[in-house]
Amino acid sequence: MPTLRDATPEAPAPVRAVANAVTQWIDRLGAVWVEGQIAQVNRRPGVNTVFMTLRDTVADISVTLTCQRSLFDSLNPPLVEGASVVVHARPSFYPNRGSFSLQARAIKMVGLGELLARLERRRQLLAAEGLFAPELKRDLPFLPHRVGLVTAPNSAAERDVLDNARRRWPSVGFEVAYAAMQGTRSAAEVIEALERLERDERVDVIVVARGGGSVEDLLPFSDEALIRVVHRMRTPVVSAIGHEPDQPLLDLVADVRASTPTDAAKLVVPDMAEEVRGVSWARDRLRQLVDQRVTGEQQWLHELRSRPAMADPRTLLADRAHEVEELVGRARRSLGHRLDRAADDVGHHRARARALSPLATLQRGYAVVQDAEGRVLTSVAGTSPGSSLSIRVADGRVRATTESVEGAADAPT
Repeated sequence: MPTLRDATPEAPAPVRAVANAVTQWIDRLGAVWVEGQIAQVNRRPGVNTVFMTLRDTVADISVTLTCQRSLFDSLNPPLVEGASVVVHARPSFYPNRGSFSLQARAIKMVGLGELLARLERRRQLLAAEGLFAPELKRDLPFLPHRVGLVTAPNSAAERDVLDNARRRWPSVGFEVAYAAMQGTRSAAEVIEALERLERDERVDVIVVARGGGSVEDLLPFSDEALIRVVHRMRTPVVSAIGHEPDQPLLDLVADVRASTPTDAAKLVVPDMAEEVRGVSWARDRLRQLVDQRVTGEQQWLHELRSRPAMADPRTLLADRAHEVEELVGRARRSLGHRLDRAADDVGHHRARARALSPLATLQRGYAVVQDAEGRVLTSVAGTSPGSSLSIRVADGRVRATTESVEGAADAPT
């Protein structure tokens, strides 16, 4: 096979020869230290290799970077897209696909990446202390009477918060505490402003607002002293630092995070027009419910009044009066029958008593004879001629004297 230098249009070199030659040239390069920025991370499930894209920090040039999953997982903080790194890698060329890549043996974050790494370690330590716990977050008041605002003087963030809040609720009041929003004095001035607003009992909620910026510009809002001051505050704090992608540590410790200063104004005060519409809807709904309830009650009353008993209540009285008359008649008949039977019983008892009475015997012509001492004579032996006797008849007594005594011929001896 001719060499690449000997290749001619009549005797060209095959593709494999060119690919193998490129592979040999790149292999002779050996491992190199490369600086760049991670543009893309691809962790495929079940694959032991992590694929990344390493981009030049100045030119629009990128190359594929691979490393073992164990190396990627051992990085602390984890490697994320956008991190600046220095990689000790071996260049490789894959002839089958004609692709070039770097096989990483060591990865070190530097510059912004190193800064982000320190911030990540600080975040992990503060999170372990519980400063970012969700249960510590406080609800914002529905309608604060006065809002504290910490921002830079004459800044766009100040105008955004004030204009949008007053547009939503014109009567809301603000207590503005100015502080440097970047630089070495920023954290100390923000802490002083927060403590001053915390002492003001009129302030119901505090907003810390700043426009967007680089990671270095937003460093004061990840200051540990500032984070701990916000954690100890009793007044709810809204963090409105930067734009949506920015997330300093103040966002994590604040009670509410706003993506922008404009969003903070929407969070701290309600929209008057929207609330008026809500009140109108609630009033209309309440009126509708009341009308439905009154209409239902009126229908119920109409149905109740249309019943026969309600239309003419005397109908019930007439029916009950007839029942009472029948019951009275039955009671009288029953009582009469019982009285008649009782009268018959009394007559029978009276007749029997009279039949057994001695007076009835006397009325039939019999008499009771008693001697002077009142003893009843049952035999002629109880008296003698000349004795005084008292004879008891049905209607009185007869006083007599015995003239003679005669015994009955058939009297027992």
